[in-house]
Amino acid sequence: MPDLLLELFSEEIPARMQTQAAVELRKRVTDALVERGLLYEGAASFATPRRLALHVAGLPARQPDTREEKKGPRVGAPEGAIQGFLKSAGLSSIDQATIQTDPKKGDFYVAVIERPGAQTIDILAEIIPATIRNFPWPKSMCWGADSLRPDALRWVRPLHSILATFGPETEAPDIVRFAVNDIQSGDVTKGHRFMAPGTIRVKRFDDYVPALERAKVVLDSARRREIILADAKNLAMAQGLELVEDPGLLEEVAGLVEWPVALMGSFNEEFLSIPKEVIRATIRVNQKCFVLKKPDGALANRFILVANIEAIDGGATIIAGNERPIAARLSDAKFFYETDLKTKLEDRLPKLESIVFHEKLGTQAQRVARIMALAKELAPLVGADPAKAERAAKLCKADLVTEMVGEFPELQGLMGRYYAAAQGEDASVAAACEEHYKPQGPSDRIPSDPVSIAVGLADKIDTLTGFWAIDEKPTGSKDPYALRRAALGVIRLVLENGLRLRLLEVSVAALGRHSGSSLLRGVMDQIEAVEALTATGVASDALKPIEENLVSRVSPNSIAQFTEENFEKAFERCLDLLNFFIDRLKVYLRDRGARYDLIDAALGATPADSAPLAGEGEGGGSQDDLALIVARVEALSKFLDTEDGKNLLAGFRRAVNILKIEEKKDGLGAFDAPHEPGSLVEPAEHALARALAGTREETQAHLAREDFAGAMTALSGLRTPVDAFFDDVTVNAEEKALRLNRLRLLNELRRAMVGVADFGKIAGEGA
Repeated sequence: MPDLLLELFSEEIPARMQTQAAVELRKRVTDALVERGLLYEGAASFATPRRLALHVAGLPARQPDTREEKKGPRVGAPEGAIQGFLKSAGLSSIDQATIQTDPKKGDFYVAVIERPGAQTIDILAEIIPATIRNFPWPKSMCWGADSLRPDALRWVRPLHSILATFGPETEAPDIVRFAVNDIQSGDVTKGHRFMAPGTIRVKRFDDYVPALERAKVVLDSARRREIILADAKNLAMAQGLELVEDPGLLEEVAGLVEWPVALMGSFNEEFLSIPKEVIRATIRVNQKCFVLKKPDGALANRFILVANIEAIDGGATIIAGNERPIAARLSDAKFFYETDLKTKLEDRLPKLESIVFHEKLGTQAQRVARIMALAKELAPLVGADPAKAERAAKLCKADLVTEMVGEFPELQGLMGRYYAAAQGEDASVAAACEEHYKPQGPSDRIPSDPVSIAVGLADKIDTLTGFWAIDEKPTGSKDPYALRRAALGVIRLVLENGLRLRLLEVSVAALGRHSGSSLLRGVMDQIEAVEALTATGVASDALKPIEENLVSRVSPNSIAQFTEENFEKAFERCLDLLNFFIDRLKVYLRDRGARYDLIDAALGATPADSAPLAGEGEGGGSQDDLALIVARVEALSKFLDTEDGKNLLAGFRRAVNILKIEEKKDGLGAFDAPHEPGSLVEPAEHALARALAGTREETQAHLAREDFAGAMTALSGLRTPVDAFFDDVTVNAEEKALRLNRLRLLNELRRAMVGVADFGKIAGEGA
């Protein structure tokens, strides 16, 4: 079957745009082919600095014929309706239509429209120009005299030629004839700009790739990356060194060259006195070069550059041309580093007062003050020294006003660690200056030092509560302040370090410190806050459970005094933030293989003795301790993998379905009262009642000890009596008292199981 070869040859395409451009070219052309009924066997796209290429294999030579039946008006319809039908169907006379009979609607006209398929090459001549003209470059330009035309072509860089051929392997392919402005399609391309600038005539893809290779162009970016990596490692090995791999830089450099040639340069050893990360950032950012390290892990005064040409002097001129700017940049970096060391981090703090973090959340200095207070409070909860946590929080943002971070913003935190260590700060304090930013992504490492954890949690929680206080939450796909990443960072810090943290309590404490929030006024100690809440007069029956939970779960000096008119709103925002954490937790657990329904079931647990709290499971139950939620999910998953778990789940669903049907008749809550032991008749009823009584006590004891596996094991004891109950007992007995008592017994079964997990949210048949 015929293949399509398409190449768009231009001036240099920015490396950062090449991969996505290749993807877009393949998608837009193949989507348009499929839309026209032209299915293909395979498609691949490629990008080099000067060309986008597409190969579509196994296309049919022509579009399939189509046959369509168009229903028209009934026989005898008004002339206007008939004429409209003829026009829409492309018929000149009603005699060209057929008549069909419908038993209900009678006789009506039908037009059979048959369209022969077009030649694929003609369809390509329509698709490709449209694709080129509407290509979604992030940035594009017009050029030359054509830029004055109203239909001027816009491309990322001036487009020089278009190669487009179509045909089977056994025959000479045809050129897909079309023009985009003054650029005519053809079968000619060019090789390397310097080493093979002449034209190359191409037939098909199998000729195209080797022809480019002979002309010093490696078409496939993945192969260019392999060449660069292999040559760089070989050069390093020859000098007894090791390449410091950098996938991002490798991707970028592969987009800068069509014929990669790795070369090694060097710099003065005196620059090795500055931090290795600074050296690497300087060489990477300014010259797009790789650094090398010695066997002991220390950086070597060597670097690998990638040229786009095989130089006649072996690359000596190219190497020298890179060594000069690298030496100048490293000299600047050394000056910045040594200058920064002369001023203590603590002495830089006043400068943070002039840096605005957010117009509604104050300056960086104000933010640091909040982080200090919160880190000191969190320290005992994570096993950190409060004084060290406070000190680390005080210094953690000071490097933002250093010369080095001003030059290389990506080194913030890291330079703080270097400067803190050099100035004699405690090792944990210095480490926290860097690690409090972590994790910055799902693959980033998690700090394990307690001081770093305390400051990292304080930093992220302050950010989250601050933006919640000013109602700047993520919406849809928009998250300009990376709040989802911050929440995931809190979750990973807590779970992967095995911490116990009450997020609602911590959020209340942090929210109260945002003096810029219109919802809050000053921070008070716990006793004064309780008095303030009582005095507000808003302690209605609906708010009492909220107040009781809030007051019982805050620590001294952490609760804000809410005014009567804003108490409800402020606490709702804390609960809304907690729900945001729960949503991020679900994503975190799903990424690790947890079932979504089990997460919902664990979150839906409603112990009968818990006070209800808005934003938590129906009827109450603490859902702000991430470690407990995860432990409950894991225990539930293991339980449902057992036969007892599966059978008990089936019994639960049967009970719930019966109760739902009967509650529609008798009303919600009709069966909430305890069953009457004296009204039990069948042995299976007595057995279930006894089992429920024992199970309730046992599960509550396990839950009190946070032993969720034990609670699940206790539930498994219900399997046999539940099965026997449904086998031997008629729930909807004719006698009303007997029916009521049995429904109450089933309701007790439902409550006993939902006290451990909401089994009703578990997916499966009958759910």
